[in-house]
Formats: sequence, structure tokens, C-alpha cells
Amino acid sequence: MAVDLGRYGIWRFAGGLSPELAAELEALGFGAVWIGGSPPGDLELAESLLDATSTLTVATGIVNMWTDDADTVARCYQRIAAKHPDRFLLGVGIGHPEAQQTYTRPYDKIVEYLDQLDAAGVPVEGRVLAALGPKVLRLSGERTAGAHPYLTTPEHTRQAREILGAGPLLAPEQKVVLDTDPERARAIGRPAVRYPYLMLVNYVKNLRRLGWSEEDIADGGSDRLIDALALHGDAETVAAGVTAHLDAGADHVNIQVLTEEGADPLPAYRELAKVLR
Repeated sequence: MAVDLGRYGIWRFAGGLSPELAAELEALGFGAVWIGGSPPGDLELAESLLDATSTLTVATGIVNMWTDDADTVARCYQRIAAKHPDRFLLGVGIGHPEAQQTYTRPYDKIVEYLDQLDAAGVPVEGRVLAALGPKVLRLSGERTAGAHPYLTTPEHTRQAREILGAGPLLAPEQKVVLDTDPERARAIGRPAVRYPYLMLVNYVKNLRRLGWSEEDIADGGSDRLIDALALHGDAETVAAGVTAHLDAGADHVNIQVLTEEGADPLPAYRELAKVLR
């Protein structure tokens, strides 16, 4: 694929991103910034981050197919691709059924949306698909550059690579908490996992496929589940957990650093950058 993500990127909700932070992350050596949540299809934030940097790749994780029509997104993609060639990756997906009153036949919606992106000239290599289950993972490898799984483990990454085969991109998200105190770390990690993800059918179904029990998923998640989905420890420990995705077959890992509410994430980014280089 033309877009180079590097081995490690930073995933962060749109409200926590700025051109200044993007420039700092580029200087630290991260290959990409993923705009998390459901960033608007106008892609103006992505453009501002690209304008502020020179080598960083910006990706969306993800533009929601139900809220942003493909033609509009395609026009915005073309604008950015012309201005910043090979530095933008369009991540798209269907979100989750609880958020959409009109959410029906999701697989058909994905196929239709990708057809529309094709017709509007968005290249296969310029887009990725949010994918968890086998059917959508296979589709991501057939119709896009690859898959962007969210809220997963290295075991899911291993299974996803087997489904995708050797060629397509596999870029999972991994939550981390840089704190060596387990109770303190879980107090930060559990809320970020519990709400909304342990209340959403697609994520719960995926965790069950991976062998997590009802007891693990109930009541905000067992300690074992939270420790897997929101890795904690010092920078070296967390880096080893992130690298486990690469060992399992990922091409790139987008790291979501969790902190206490209102805390500056930059110290954690700097610590991670030192050990991930």
C-alpha cells in the first residue's frame, strides 16, 4: 500500500487532537495518528493535522457509514489526497447497532458503501475497514487495504491474520495505562472499556468468540479482561504488550493511551516513544 503507517501510531478521540499535538507525535517518531470515535466526514480535522506535519500519516478510526454519505466523504478524501499524497488513510465502518435506529443488514450496508467509494474514485489502497468478525475481516482484505480492529487482543490479531492472509494491512487498536499500580490502572482502564463497549453487542460477541466468559464480561469486566484490553505497567511492560500484536501478525498498532481525566497524555507518549524506537 502507498500509505506508510510505520509500526506504531497513536489513537485518540477527535476532541483530544490538535495540530500542535500531531507535530509533537511526529517528532517523537510515531508513524500515524488515528482520529478516533466517529470523526466528521468533512475530514477537516485530518487536513489540519496533515497541514501541521510533514511525514506523519493521519487515519480515521472510523468515519461512520450511517452518518456520512460516501459521495461527500469521497470528495473530501480527494481534496486531502491531492494536497497530501500518500499521507491519509480513510478508515470507514458501520459503528454499532445501538447507535442507529435505521441500522439494518450491516454487511449489505458496508458493501454498498464500498461500491459507492469505488464509483467516486477512492482507491482500495487508500481505505481500511473497521472489522472484528470473520466475514467483515475477509471483506476488508478483498475490498480495502485491510482491517482496523478495535478493542481486541493479540489472540484476535492472530486469528485476523489467518483470515486475511499475508497481504492486507492489519492495524489493531490497543488501550494502555502507564501505571505500575494495578488498582489505580484498572480504575482508569475499566471505565474506558465498560462504557460503552461492554454494553454493545458487536464487541461483546467478539469477546465471546475469543473465549471470554459471561463472568469476565459482566459487571464492568473482570480484572483479567480489563488487564488484557487496557494493558498497564511501566513503559517497557506496556511496549511488550503492544509488540505482541506485531508478533501475532499485525503490521501496525495504534495505541490509545488512557490517563486520569484531564491529565496531559504527552508524558506517556514520550515514555513509550523511547522504548518503542
